[in-house]
Amino acid sequence: MTWIDPSHPRFESLRVRARLAAAARAGVVVPEGLIAHGRGEAFDYFLGEQTTPSAARAIRAAAAWLRRARSPVLSVNGNVAALAAPEIAALSRALPTLKVEVNLFHRTPRRAAAIARRLRRAGVRRVLGVRPTARIRGLPSDRAWVDADGIAQADVCLIPLEDGDRAEALRRRGCRVISIDLNPLSRTSRVADLPIVDELSRALRALRKELERERSTPRAAPAPSAEWLLAEAIAAMRRRLATAATRGRSRRRRSAAPASRRRD
Repeated sequence: MTWIDPSHPRFESLRVRARLAAAARAGVVVPEGLIAHGRGEAFDYFLGEQTTPSAARAIRAAAAWLRRARSPVLSVNGNVAALAAPEIAALSRALPTLKVEVNLFHRTPRRAAAIARRLRRAGVRRVLGVRPTARIRGLPSDRAWVDADGIAQADVCLIPLEDGDRAEALRRRGCRVISIDLNPLSRTSRVADLPIVDELSRALRALRKELERERSTPRAAPAPSAEWLLAEAIAAMRRRLATAATRGRSRRRRSAAPASRRRD
């Protein structure tokens, strides 16, 4: 992977991009996934690259849903495996009932196997979905292929960086859907029962901490509505953009002031 100077002001962003590019060369990420990441990263700028209070509330609710689920499943695509394999392993340790399943829109046996290897190297003990054994009805893409022991029987499904059509299909079959998506306008965010509008790695780390904390405090507050969570995410982005615009106008006014005034 290309060396990146840690003192670079966008070090973390460049490191993630380099990791995705390397994963693309390894066949884990498809070119479409690179485009999707860039789109999501733009929304993270709008959030100030931090977890908002409303996202934190959604994460707390998600921890309660997953812990109380009969058969919770975390769905993993190429971007998720490339960006957050260690976080997925840590989450599966924090919640042993959580199953991890590979699910792909652009599916080939070789790619599915490569993603599973990456997850196992990170510490995930059991990876489902490499050789799918069931289908979700009414879904024409390869996303329909699932594992009979995993998503096919899940009552709660955590779907980071997902497609809206499969989120809809999961809800039709009675599964509660928790999404992680930086875009509050995406179909996935709007279809999910519980949308988490946050960056993937941040959200998974926070979710793990909540799951560990909930062992001693199992009773959680009622989950906020999906509509409220999305409205709050959009409002947070609007506030940050408005602040940035105000600062930009102030800088322009200062730079346009006469030299004598600037010296004063």
